[in-house]
Amino acid sequence: MLASIGTWLQHFHGPVVYVLCGALVFGEAAVLLGFVIPGETAALAGGAIASLGHANVVLMLIVIVGCAIVGDSTGYEVGKWLGPWLLEHRPLKSYPGVRRAEGLIARFGGPAVFLGRWIALARALVPGISGMSGMRYPVFLLFNALGGFAWGSTFVFVGYAAGTAYSRIATRIGLYSLAIVGALVFALVVWIVVRRRRRKLAEER
Repeated sequence: MLASIGTWLQHFHGPVVYVLCGALVFGEAAVLLGFVIPGETAALAGGAIASLGHANVVLMLIVIVGCAIVGDSTGYEVGKWLGPWLLEHRPLKSYPGVRRAEGLIARFGGPAVFLGRWIALARALVPGISGMSGMRYPVFLLFNALGGFAWGSTFVFVGYAAGTAYSRIATRIGLYSLAIVGALVFALVVWIVVRRRRRKLAEER
């Protein structure tokens, strides 16, 4: 499926390519399109299309990053205002990914928005659940922007470097994402433990 979507996108040139890739990335969290098509597919395809000369890689990067940030911000607002209703209807009703996303936010707070960017279904769920949880928007926006830039840059340039071979990369990218998330979670846990230990030592003094 990932390869067929990318092949379909390669038939377009110019402004249409930016609109289609941007719309897929925007819709991932904004309208829960991530349940069907992961946004990373569009980001990889956009980079690959740029490598073929059908688009400008810098402009593609701006489109992907911008749409990722705006899409997640839209998802945040949707979750804030419609979250309870959405949880009572499919596809979110009784979906186990919702509980995992809620646990991620409860444990890590703002950084969960950054971490969730690297997990396919979490990208679709974390923004809305962040809005439902009452996370302050400035906090959400900070980690949303950091995650959007890091994620967008990574996948656009991977697609650009891979060229037409990006479809093989797309089938394995889930493993790479998990490895990245694992490393980030480990670093975050170490930072939290060290910070708490220092605070405890300071209180004992």
